[in-house]
Amino acid sequence: MSTTPAPKRRPRFNPRAFAVAVVASLVLGAVLGWIAKSTGAQWLITAMDTVGSTFTKLLTFTVLPLIFTAIVVGIDSLRSVGGGKLAARLGGKTAMWFAITSLIAVVIGLAVGRFVQPGQGLVLEPDPERLSAIGQKTQGSWLDLLTGLVPENLVSAFADGQTLQVVFVALIIGAAAYSLGDRAKPFVEFNRSLFEVIQRVLGWIILLAPLGTLGLIGNAVATYGNEFFAPLLKLIGATYLGCALVLFVVYPVLLRFVAHISPRTFFAKAWTVLQFAFVSRSSSATLPLSRQTAENLGVRGSYANFAVPLATTTKMDGCAAVYPAVGSIFIANLFNIHLGPVQYLTIVLVAVFGAIATAGVTGWFTMLTLTLSALGFPPEVVATGIAIAYAVDPIMDMMRTMTNVAGQIVVPAVVARGERLIDDEVLNSPSEPPLLSRSPSGAEA
Repeated sequence: MSTTPAPKRRPRFNPRAFAVAVVASLVLGAVLGWIAKSTGAQWLITAMDTVGSTFTKLLTFTVLPLIFTAIVVGIDSLRSVGGGKLAARLGGKTAMWFAITSLIAVVIGLAVGRFVQPGQGLVLEPDPERLSAIGQKTQGSWLDLLTGLVPENLVSAFADGQTLQVVFVALIIGAAAYSLGDRAKPFVEFNRSLFEVIQRVLGWIILLAPLGTLGLIGNAVATYGNEFFAPLLKLIGATYLGCALVLFVVYPVLLRFVAHISPRTFFAKAWTVLQFAFVSRSSSATLPLSRQTAENLGVRGSYANFAVPLATTTKMDGCAAVYPAVGSIFIANLFNIHLGPVQYLTIVLVAVFGAIATAGVTGWFTMLTLTLSALGFPPEVVATGIAIAYAVDPIMDMMRTMTNVAGQIVVPAVVARGERLIDDEVLNSPSEPPLLSRSPSGAEA
C-alpha cells in the first residue's frame, strides 16, 4: 500500500531573523563604506551604489500603481461601512486627526530644535555640485501645489512620477466608481486584482531589504564620509529625538487612551513594517504592509483600505512636521537669522495646513522649502542651508519615514475605535508579519 508523501512546507518568514539581517546590513554597510572611503576603492563604491540604487528602483516602480489601485479599491470598500454619510464622517474625522497629530509633532519639533539649537556656531560650505542640484529642484509653494494638482493627462501623471496628481486622479475615479455601483464592479475588481499582484511583487522585493540597506548605507558613508557627519551631529540628533518623542511617546499615549490599544501590542504587530520603512525610506512602498498591519490591529478592512492609502500620501509627521521645524531652526542658526513667536507660529501653521503638499519619497523637501519660503528666507539661504543638510539626509530620512508610517497606522486605529470599527478579537490575536509570510487573504505567500 503506497502513501502519497505530504507536500513540503516552505520555511516561514522569521521576523527576528529579518530584524537581525537588517541591523547587520546597516553595520556592515557602514564598515564597507568607511573602507571604500579610506582606501579609495572606487569599484566597491560603484558596487554598493549599484546595489542600493537597484533596490530603490525596484521599490519606486511599484509606488504609483499601488497608490492608485489602493485608493480606488479603498473608496469602493467604504460601501460596506454604512453608506455615503458615514463615509463622509470617517473622512472628516480622519482629516481632523491628521491635523491634530501634525500639530503635536511640529510643536515637539520646535521644542527640540530650541533645546538642541542645531547649526549654532557652525561655519560650513556646501559641496558646489550638491548646491547646484538643490537649486534645480522645484521648491514648494502654495501656488505650485494648487496648479500642479491636476495633471495634463492621466498618462503624464504616471510617467512623470507625480504622486500627488495620481492621488487626485485616483480620488476622482474612485468616487465615480463608487457612484456607479454595480456598473463599475468589473473596473473595481480589476484594480483589486492588480493591487494584489503588486503586493505580491513588493513582498518579494521586501525580502531584499537587507541587501538594499547594505548598498544604500555603504554608498552614503563612502560618498559623504565624516566631513559633514560630525559637524551636523546636532541636526541628526535633534531630528531623531523629535521623531522618537512622537513615535514612542505621543503615539503610545493616543493608542492607550484614545484607541484603547496596548502600545506593546501595536509595536509587536507593527515592528516589521517600521523596520522596512526605516531601511526603504519610502512611505508609499510600505503602503501594503501598513494597510495589513492596520487590519491586524483589528481595524475593519473596508475603512483601512481607504484611510491607510490616504494617510500614506498626506500624513507624514516625520517629514512634514518634525523635520521642517528642526530644519528651519538649523538654517536660521546657520545664517544667524532670528526667529520670533510669529515665525514659530508660521512653522506650525504650514505643518498643519500644508501636509498635503508632501507625497512619497521627496515630501520632506517640499515641506521644508514651503516652510522656509513662508518664513521669508532668501532663496540663496534656502538653497545653501538645504545643500548642507542634504549631506546627512539619508540618515535622517530613515527615522523620519519610520515615524511617518507609524502615524499612518495609528490615526486609522484611533478613528476606527471612535466609530466602533475595531474587532478586539483580531486585535488580541497573534498575526503573521504582513506580506512577508502570508498574503492579505491568508494564503501562503
